[in-house]
Amino acid sequence: MKKIGFIGLGIMGKSMTRNLMKAGFELHIFARTRGKVEDVIGEGAQFHETIAGCVKGCDAVITIVGFPKDVEEVYFAKGNILDSAEKGTYLIDMTTTSPALAEKIYAEGTKRGFHVMDAPVTGGDTGARNATLSILAGGDKADFDACLPLFSAMGTNINYQGKAGCGQHAKLANQIMIAGALSGVCEALTYARTKGLDLGVLLKSVSTGAAGSKQLDAFGPKILEGNFAPGFFMKHFIKDMGLADEEARNSGLQLEVLQAALKNYRELAEKGLGDLGTQALIKHYDRTL
Repeated sequence: MKKIGFIGLGIMGKSMTRNLMKAGFELHIFARTRGKVEDVIGEGAQFHETIAGCVKGCDAVITIVGFPKDVEEVYFAKGNILDSAEKGTYLIDMTTTSPALAEKIYAEGTKRGFHVMDAPVTGGDTGARNATLSILAGGDKADFDACLPLFSAMGTNINYQGKAGCGQHAKLANQIMIAGALSGVCEALTYARTKGLDLGVLLKSVSTGAAGSKQLDAFGPKILEGNFAPGFFMKHFIKDMGLADEEARNSGLQLEVLQAALKNYRELAEKGLGDLGTQALIKHYDRTL
């Protein structure tokens, strides 16, 4: 694999594109607004005005867009990926989306002669920049093995989860864990502040013990600084949690912690905070922090 089409150059995708180029891949990109990707064009990515032009002749096409409706559009809309990529191309959706949609792309893509994988990622903007993402892959094992050089350019913790859709199920499990962990961080900081503790000292004290977590390390200091810039948008996390809740309910599960976190985030989004980072959950608990 040498020639890669890439669609979805947001906070994550732009860094992933850069790391693929650093690894020696030839990158062809599509974005609705060229001005937003002039930096990576200047670094060597070849820009295309259409998805069809972007994917033509590529060995693999990677997508990491915002919502399931965006995934549907880039794959199934007339003249887009499934109509335009060449038979034998590897189609890798790295968006966090519905497992059922991943299975749909796999079924239709396989019928048309493509190699299809769902491979959502976790690790946030930092992992994307540093090429240390965790990649959760679903699809055929032979296709996973063939795509390892691509995955290795973007991540370090790369695991095959099982058949089509399993990558998405693994990512939703990941988001369920984050929902609980970050809610715990926010509740603890609210409690400690109410009791008059020095929050900086508290973070230092607990971060290396049993209460330590990636969420605490990444977002505890940002919360204390009042830094709510998105490494991962709240609105995208709400989408992910909603998918997880829907899948859980379909399986007869009631995941109360997930449901509570989702409710709290949705209330914040309704107040216009959806473009903030996930750490802005603290605003649900204490607006003075």
